[in-house]
Amino acid sequence: MANIQSAKKRARQTIVKNELKSSQRASVRTAIKSVEQAIEANDKDKAANLFIKTQKLIDKMANKKVITKNSASRQKSRLNKNIKLIS
Repeated sequence: MANIQSAKKRARQTIVKNELKSSQRASVRTAIKSVEQAIEANDKDKAANLFIKTQKLIDKMANKKVITKNSASRQKSRLNKNIKLIS
């Protein structure tokens, strides 16, 4: 347990940040799953529209360092590739 005042404050801040980032990561995962469901249903138009919104969300979270830039790039690339494979 922290004894110094600044260490106590950092511990409080870490708890708050962790809760916020956890919910933001969950929203990204939910958006990705919605695109993947549209891909599985072979609904190219719906998947493309959801992908645009998801791509924007992924980029925002990468800029806020909720997810890493490489992870964001990889997720967007895989989703886009799968959308293009829909016949």
